[in-house]
Amino acid sequence: MWRAIASNALTLFIVVLAGLAVGLGWARIAFEAPGPLGQAICLRVDRGDRIGEVSARLEEAGAISHPWLFRIGADYTGKSGELRFGSYLVPPGSSMEAILGIITRGGQSTCGSEINLRIGVVSAETVVRTLDPVAGAYVEAMRFAAGAAPEGYGAIRAEDGVRLRVTLAEGVTSWQVVEGLRAADFLAGEIAAVPPEGTLAPDSYEVPEGTERAAVLQMMADRQARIIAELWANRAEGLPYATPEEALIMASIVEKETGLAAERPMVAGVFVNRLRAGMPLQTDPTIIYGITRGDMSQRREIRQSDKEGRTEARLHGKVEYNTYVINGLPPGPIANPGRASLEAALAPAMTDAIFFVADGTGGHLFAATLEEHNRNVAAWRKIEAERAKSGQTQP
Repeated sequence: MWRAIASNALTLFIVVLAGLAVGLGWARIAFEAPGPLGQAICLRVDRGDRIGEVSARLEEAGAISHPWLFRIGADYTGKSGELRFGSYLVPPGSSMEAILGIITRGGQSTCGSEINLRIGVVSAETVVRTLDPVAGAYVEAMRFAAGAAPEGYGAIRAEDGVRLRVTLAEGVTSWQVVEGLRAADFLAGEIAAVPPEGTLAPDSYEVPEGTERAAVLQMMADRQARIIAELWANRAEGLPYATPEEALIMASIVEKETGLAAERPMVAGVFVNRLRAGMPLQTDPTIIYGITRGDMSQRREIRQSDKEGRTEARLHGKVEYNTYVINGLPPGPIANPGRASLEAALAPAMTDAIFFVADGTGGHLFAATLEEHNRNVAAWRKIEAERAKSGQTQP
């Protein structure tokens, strides 16, 4: 009898082991197999969340079918205590193993909201976007003047993992940058002084919550310094600049003279030709800077007295930025130029042109002779007259 009992027990033990092996095999396959999620989702992991709370959220979203297996897998792999708060994009069909990797890997959130302070040449505004997980693209949620947050903004700001960004447009002045940063509610600290003109790189900067404003300015200055050093080392031969600083001045003028990227080398080529010929640059943006010194709240229409130097003489006692009066470059940059304008200044187009005038489309017509230039000016005056008659404005 005992022999029969032992035999039956052994058989039962073998069956249990076999069942356990089958179960473990199934569990592993299920844990690694594609999941039931039909469309991508944004999964939020809040501060203090535990693996059980996240597994319940995943089941509710249709991302997993067996939350208990997800929890066991997290415990077995030692990742149940490694959750990273934030918003994460979970692609369709993601396995439990893949999802666990997404929410424990760390780094920047891959889903959720982005707050971007955009400092432009006209104004500064805050743009809030959220990621549409199905489309895989950001959708604008709100846009408002910097410092004038509407209802609903506070809730987005309070989200864990929200991305914060500062973006500078090409051609902004340092005064505009400082004013914009002061309006950023996600930055901290004071700004002691406006940085030297031209030393800040127009670009997009991702910043952590509470970053010091002075640190953001230093980041911008370091990037601009690296760009200038790189391009100066590879500049074209025979340029009429003695120093990188002079090239920076030229780049800032090119930046403010044209909004068309394709024209920048040509505009730079015209100004280089004027410098070589000893001609005045005669560029209106330098006059504007002479009046405003970068403080765009002081900007106004240019008058004939400005070009003649009479207004500037009265305001500042000098005409150093008036390129209708002086020869050569002004004493400093008139804005913060982007990389493309720096490239144009250091590798200008080879051209005979020494004149250019607006063509009515946002671009310019270039000319090598005064006769050709006068024809271009006449064409532009005709466009101006037609627009004035119809009430249109220049693009």
